[in-house]
Amino acid sequence: MCKDKICIMEVIEETMADGPGLRTSIYCAGCSHRCPGCHNPQSWNMKNGHWVSVDDLLGVIKADEFCNVSFSGGDPFYQAEAFTELARRIKEETSKTIWCWTGFTYEEILANAQMKQMLQYLDVLVDGPFIQEQRDTQLHFRGSANQRIIHLVPEEDDYIPGTVPLVPLR
Repeated sequence: MCKDKICIMEVIEETMADGPGLRTSIYCAGCSHRCPGCHNPQSWNMKNGHWVSVDDLLGVIKADEFCNVSFSGGDPFYQAEAFTELARRIKEETSKTIWCWTGFTYEEILANAQMKQMLQYLDVLVDGPFIQEQRDTQLHFRGSANQRIIHLVPEEDDYIPGTVPLVPLR
């Protein structure tokens, strides 16, 4: 993996499905969690994606002044170095918020030095694998009851049912 390119499935602009408000969602390729019942199993295989430069993705993100950003997948933490670089640049060059979905738990990310680096640039982490037996269609922004919405910055204070009152890094 490199920090200059990300293997993505697609970019969806002006979506309201991946966090509050309008968002530019980057769906990456690659995920080894292979959760039974996953809504996006075609994203498990990196070969189903295509490589896009961080510069090109940043250009799409910056072109829409109103949309915030969401990272989903696949699992962005399998491409932690490149997503960290993209998140860093988003924070340095825009005022956009970043939400990120992962099958890893927050605790697993903290235990991995490379993955942990991305946390400093994220506003919200939605963590944990999708567990089909805990599926709940009434949940906001997640598929199963074990998944948590973790606010990583105090400014991200919108209460959404399932939010974990945690501001661990800043």
